[in-house]
Amino acid sequence: MANVIETEVVSTVIKSSAQKFYNFFKFNITDIVKILPAVFTGAQVVEGVQGAAGCVILWSYILGGSTLSVKMKAEVVDDGEKSIKYVAVEGDVLEIYKSFGAKLDVNEGLAKLSIEYEKATPIARSPDLYASVAATVFTLLDDYLLIN
Repeated sequence: MANVIETEVVSTVIKSSAQKFYNFFKFNITDIVKILPAVFTGAQVVEGVQGAAGCVILWSYILGGSTLSVKMKAEVVDDGEKSIKYVAVEGDVLEIYKSFGAKLDVNEGLAKLSIEYEKATPIARSPDLYASVAATVFTLLDDYLLIN
């Protein structure tokens, strides 16, 4: 199978400030477990410093009724663009995809997640479930940030 990198993008309108939304992902993302325990059952920095490139977070989450885990590494943290690029370095997601990454971009009024992936087999499905969950997480997190 040829190496084909595909992209799935999800954008969500946000009401909280772009800086506050971005800062949550940069500095407080492991707190998402307290905010959305039905989706995230664990988040722990296992390497590096949260908010810096090179930081690796071990995630435990529920997707499609299954409990899964993944280690995501922050490859790029760009404060000027309010963007963070993550790449999966270990975990269940790499059984479906040869490579899996996500880039968060935050602008006033909009949060966008671009998921880049390469299928491990021709019959592997697109990560539409991840995109759907991301849209819900963005909406619920935005609501949380508006009152906190």
